[in-house]
Amino acid sequence: MPAAEPTIVATSTGFSSRHRGPWDAQPGPIFELMAELAEAGPAPRICYLNQAVGDQPTSYTVFYGAFAGTRFRPSHLALFPMPNVEDIRTHLLTQDIVWVGGGSVANLCAVWRVHGLQDILHECWQAGVVLGGVSAGSICWHLGGATDSFGPTLRPFTEGLGWLPYGNGVHYDAEEQRRPLMHRLVGDGTLPTSYCTDDGVGLVYQGTRLAEAVADREGVAAYKVIREADGSVQETRIEPRLLTAQSR
Repeated sequence: MPAAEPTIVATSTGFSSRHRGPWDAQPGPIFELMAELAEAGPAPRICYLNQAVGDQPTSYTVFYGAFAGTRFRPSHLALFPMPNVEDIRTHLLTQDIVWVGGGSVANLCAVWRVHGLQDILHECWQAGVVLGGVSAGSICWHLGGATDSFGPTLRPFTEGLGWLPYGNGVHYDAEEQRRPLMHRLVGDGTLPTSYCTDDGVGLVYQGTRLAEAVADREGVAAYKVIREADGSVQETRIEPRLLTAQSR
C-alpha cells in the first residue's frame, strides 16, 4: 500500500559499516522506518538514485550488497550514460521507497531536470511512494542549503526542487562550515526558515509539514533556524525519536 500522505524522509544518515571493509555496509534503521511509512508489507521495493556522484558503479555495488539477505527488494535507476530502465515513470511508481544518495546536489538536480525526472518524482511523492535520501539526497527536496558542490569551501545552493518550502542543512555537527553558513543564509534571506540535521538524524515530512525528527544514535539532534523580525537568527534544537530496529 502507498503511504497515507505524501512523505519525504530527508537525512544525514543511511547506511552503517559492518567494520569488515570500506564497501561492507548495512542498512540503518531509517530504511525500516521508511518501509513502515510506505505501508510496504513484507518485501519493500526500494530504488536507488545515485546521480549525485554520476551513477558511480561502486556505489551501486555497496547498495546491493547492503540489502542482500534482507527483506528489501532493491533496484536502481541510472541515467549515465543513458537510463538503465526503458520506462522510468512506471519503474519508480511501482516502488515503495526511492532513496537518493549523497554527492553533488547541484549536479543531481541539473541532471534530473534534463531528464524530466523532477516531474516523475513529484508524481511518485503524491502517489504515496516514500522519497528520501542522505546529504545531497536530503537537500534536493528543499529550496536549497549549504553545499560543497562547487568546491571544498561551502557555498549556497538555491536550485532545489522546492517541494519542501524550507532550507536544509546536513552534516550539521560534522563539518565546521555548515552551521555558520546556514545561519548566514537564513539571516540574509538567501534561504527561508531551515531545518538542519546532525549526522545520524533524519527529518520526516508529511506533506510539507515536519512531522518529527528521528535518529539512529544518541546525543544528536535536528534544528530549526529562523530569521527574527530584527534580522537576528534563532536556532531551536529539536530532540529526535531514537530508532532501534535494523533491517534484516
